[in-house]
Amino acid sequence: MRQPGPGYGVRPPAAAVVFVQAGRPAIIAALGFTAGCAVYFALPGEPSALWAMALALLALATLLAARAIPRGAALSLAALALLALAAGLARAQHRSHALGAGPGAALTYGRPMQVTGWLEAVERNSRGRARLSIRLPRENAAPARRVRILASDPDLAPGAAVSILAILERPRRAPVPGSYDFRFNAYFAGIVGSGFAIAPLAAGPQLDQDGPARAIARWRWQIAGHLRARLPGRNGAMAAALLTGDRSGLTPEVSETLRAAGLGHVLAISGMHMALFAGGIFLILRFGLAAITPWARRFDAAGPAAIGALLAGAGYFILSGGAIPTQRAFLMAAAVLTGVMVGRRALSLHTLALAMIFVLVLQPEAVRAAGFHMSFAAVAALIACADIWRQKRRPPAPFGLGRGSLSALGGLSLTSVIAGFATSGFAAFHFHRIAGYGLIGNLLAMPVFTFMVMPAGVAALFLMPFGLDQPALYVMSLGLDVMFAVADRVAAAPGALRPVIAAPGWVLPLYAAAFVMVLLGRGLVRMGGAALGLAALAGWSLAPAPDLFVSEGGVVVAHASDAPDSWTVSSRRRNRFAVTVFLERRGVRDRPGLAGLHCDDLGCSAHAGPSDGGLRYAVLEGVADWREDCRRSQLVVLTAALPVWLQDQCEALVLDEVWLEARGGTLIWMRGGVINHIQSVSAPGGDRPWQRPLTNTRPTNPWPRNTSLRNTSPRNARPADARPPNEE
Repeated sequence: MRQPGPGYGVRPPAAAVVFVQAGRPAIIAALGFTAGCAVYFALPGEPSALWAMALALLALATLLAARAIPRGAALSLAALALLALAAGLARAQHRSHALGAGPGAALTYGRPMQVTGWLEAVERNSRGRARLSIRLPRENAAPARRVRILASDPDLAPGAAVSILAILERPRRAPVPGSYDFRFNAYFAGIVGSGFAIAPLAAGPQLDQDGPARAIARWRWQIAGHLRARLPGRNGAMAAALLTGDRSGLTPEVSETLRAAGLGHVLAISGMHMALFAGGIFLILRFGLAAITPWARRFDAAGPAAIGALLAGAGYFILSGGAIPTQRAFLMAAAVLTGVMVGRRALSLHTLALAMIFVLVLQPEAVRAAGFHMSFAAVAALIACADIWRQKRRPPAPFGLGRGSLSALGGLSLTSVIAGFATSGFAAFHFHRIAGYGLIGNLLAMPVFTFMVMPAGVAALFLMPFGLDQPALYVMSLGLDVMFAVADRVAAAPGALRPVIAAPGWVLPLYAAAFVMVLLGRGLVRMGGAALGLAALAGWSLAPAPDLFVSEGGVVVAHASDAPDSWTVSSRRRNRFAVTVFLERRGVRDRPGLAGLHCDDLGCSAHAGPSDGGLRYAVLEGVADWREDCRRSQLVVLTAALPVWLQDQCEALVLDEVWLEARGGTLIWMRGGVINHIQSVSAPGGDRPWQRPLTNTRPTNPWPRNTSLRNTSPRNARPADARPPNEE
């Protein structure tokens, strides 16, 4: 590993506090570009384009200063970091505005409408219902628009032109501050509506566009269906998920079992899958070509084998759907195989940095995704540890079958430990739970997955066109039986899946900075990174948790007494999804009760917090008795509008219908029986591109707000994509 030295303008003892990898421009550029993208999406309001220009000018000035002074290499790297920061900020802003520049989709919300297009994919929501992704017809080179609809299992395959009668709603914002923001992710995925079907899916008018994409969708569906037919039950569904990325056959119970056992990462096609697939093809081709003695004497078999493995990896990338972890994995595999072709080692942090830049140039919004954080963290940790091992390893001992097998198993176990440790913090931040026995599950199941399941799956894919895949699928099924047996036992252990309280928003960037410092630094920098990481974890555990939650629909969830797990909800029928999300983020498993809630025809009231303190709140359906509740309560929540001049006469904090519709779900902290801080989903005056509609029509809702249809309308139904995708 190259160390900073005089060539970088560093003199001892200052070298002890400089990044080991800081001399590599690609790493500096990747970190700066990532920071630029992250800053853009974290800002509460839309920044001016002049900010990126100002950063670029500052970078130019820094570069000129570096050239004017001796030993200015450190300033040159600072200039590169500033330039990359500006580029990331500009690219994120450009993509955000470009996606909303084309003509919008002509949709009507809140009432039945006929949706036509072509069936892109069939997925499952967390309750096991089919979720159809339908791509809408588009004009010329306009960005793709799609809708997602909960429906019965379709008879038509992906790629087919379809038509369905459905009730749609606009993509909704996060139900709780800091939770999964479907509106943000829907904007960048081109999703303009989600809802539920009120009639079966039917064949639609023929389309003459998106031919290659439709062909790939049919190809993936046919292979997934073949795998599920040959291997019934969860083995077939798992085989389809591993080889095609199609998880529609997996039940929520199977997915939850894998996550509880710490094996949820196998569902996301990432570096491990790509390495086993492309690496297996490379070894087969290399040994096969080397067996041809006359040819092997004249040529090196590694080059042609690398070309074949690269083509096979590209096919697997297309077949799997090309998610963010798969993109990174394919780029890394392509770099490694290209290095084999030219005779150089390409698996390095430099290559990983280039892959990171490439992914963010294509999709800057990926900087907020759990899959981006976890996949790059795992690979970076593995590469860094491999570099350390390569520097300190001893000459290899005589190699035999037994020693080689133990070495392979030991390496695989160490890989699981390193990757699990590197991703644990990011996983806990995003998913608010920890697999307590995940290390045990991985140590027991991953050898079978690595040496039995995936190799047999790769063989099955190549034998499938000839109808000879059954033996390979049989071996794959045996391996899956072992993996599921391990998952079942580990997930059934007490405390297998432990809830974690959601962290404040500042914890993730602080933890990520600490991770980078520990990974790339040395000396005082590495020690500082460790201290920063401990500070982030300490801040996470010590940060005060919210005491009350008010949903956008006016439902209040609050502590009922001194017991930490005792919660009261003002309504068990409305906004159940938002209530569930809030309790999950608070680490609460039990359903909230109605204890302590006093209700009459006008509304309900209750006490929140400890018995010797806390506050009193009221939830009113109208404004008939608002003065009395203002006098007796510290918080008044109204599901109707109250004029501002009347709110000024109320001594309590008033959150009425207008306020909640503008701000969304709201968290409330209190101290000593007084409201200390509030945080809402939407900041006042926010006007980001993803907060604007991607359609040509305004929402239309002919149903009155308080009719009996309210509980079945899209506004209160569980949205088609309310849950984040499972990217473990």
